[in-house]
Amino acid sequence: MSEMTLTTQLSSNYQITLLGLGPGDPQMLTQEAREWLQQLDMLYLRTKAHPAVETLPETLQWVPFDALIGQIGDSAEAVEAISETVIRAAKSAGSAAYAVPGDPLVGDVTCQAIRRKAQDEGIAIQVIHGVSLIEPTLELLGVGLADGLVLLDALRLGKRTTPGFSIASPALIFNLDSQAIAAWVKQTLLSVYPCDHMVQLMHDAGSARVGVESLPLSSFDSCAQIGAGSALFVPPLHSQSSFESFQEVIARLRAPDGCPWDREQTHLSLRPFLLEETYETLDALDRKDMTDLQEELGDLLLQIFLHAQIASEEGDFTIHDVLFGIGTKLIRRHPHVFADVDVEDVSGVIHNWEAIKAEEREENGLSHKKGVLDGVPQALPALSQAQAILERAGRMKVTALSEQGKPEVIRQILTQVIASDISDKGLVMGDLLLAVAALAYHYEIDAESALRESLSRFRERFSRMEAIAMEKGQTLAELSLEEKAALWQEIAQNLDYGLGQM
Repeated sequence: MSEMTLTTQLSSNYQITLLGLGPGDPQMLTQEAREWLQQLDMLYLRTKAHPAVETLPETLQWVPFDALIGQIGDSAEAVEAISETVIRAAKSAGSAAYAVPGDPLVGDVTCQAIRRKAQDEGIAIQVIHGVSLIEPTLELLGVGLADGLVLLDALRLGKRTTPGFSIASPALIFNLDSQAIAAWVKQTLLSVYPCDHMVQLMHDAGSARVGVESLPLSSFDSCAQIGAGSALFVPPLHSQSSFESFQEVIARLRAPDGCPWDREQTHLSLRPFLLEETYETLDALDRKDMTDLQEELGDLLLQIFLHAQIASEEGDFTIHDVLFGIGTKLIRRHPHVFADVDVEDVSGVIHNWEAIKAEEREENGLSHKKGVLDGVPQALPALSQAQAILERAGRMKVTALSEQGKPEVIRQILTQVIASDISDKGLVMGDLLLAVAALAYHYEIDAESALRESLSRFRERFSRMEAIAMEKGQTLAELSLEEKAALWQEIAQNLDYGLGQM
């Protein structure tokens, strides 16, 4: 075995050879690859469009996967189909060879899939390296790996909903192969990058046919020249647009030479800020102010990262532990999305969710310690807490609380409030408020949000009354009851809602 050839050390009757065809120019095909190709009878190709294919021995039969990739509408299925075909061929004939542009181990997701499957099934892998696509592409772009460049196979990126890499780093996406694959990639990138983000589309780097186009992300996939030799360079967004860069800002604030105020904070000292930022975020949501919502979500994220940084410094956990925990929890509790579990509707989702949570509690030895309502924080505002309890009790088919929301029950409790002694009114009033929360839950109305909206309307109306009084050189306190009532109704006529008589 030569220095450029890598073979897995497995006792196997089967072998797969992964061969690199180089970046494009047939002259860049290595001597070892040429000699190996002369010995083959059959070769599987990721694409027949690579220029080196034209120089293959005439006696060699080859099977390209271009049509297969073009027929499959999902990139993950395409990778699976290619790897399965090569594995089956090796088992059938005793050996199989698969050739890809560049080097098999640099940026090619199909080769990685074949290696994983081969390892699982005890099939030996031989790698015949080639000049990768990286060198001529980086030379063309004038960038280097030291710039934090992310390397990706288009098929790996195309199966994702989001890019999965830091958008504060430049990215180089190889093996676009076709306009259909480019469209998958574009859809994924547009989940994060703006439509007018300028990208560079390269064709046949490392060959005499090399070309570069600068295009907006939204339209690069319409380029008719896209083919097996195409790659996409995606410049980074602003340096502060990634989780990693934000984590660095927080760590820097907490560093020995950072901000004195931030360094003094503890989990306990930050509690009021977490609550305040949460309510300010809710306020932006209630006002449907997207500009404010963007800012408030950032302030809320700051609190999360600060707590995670403090925990990291104290050796408790890191932000990555937080992300791992919530990510694995969501995947585990959504088998109908990430696995093969079928559900008919939302009730099926909730049933599965509760069953999985029960399994988790049992695995953690908490099944006897934690009830259905224990997950509802008592620090929640009372209306939110009431509806959270209503929802969880409903999952267990316990309707005693929700039945208090029936109009006739509410009328009965209201009568009790009026008739009760002053010492009992607080207790009965609590029952009335709980019953109203149950009524709101019955109509799928968030009681907390509904009350905040009503208060917001009252504040607006009250503020207008104050403004009008001030224009007249008076204060509200100086107006008579009749003047206040008239002003209240006057303002109501100019609004789309009413709050009844004053």
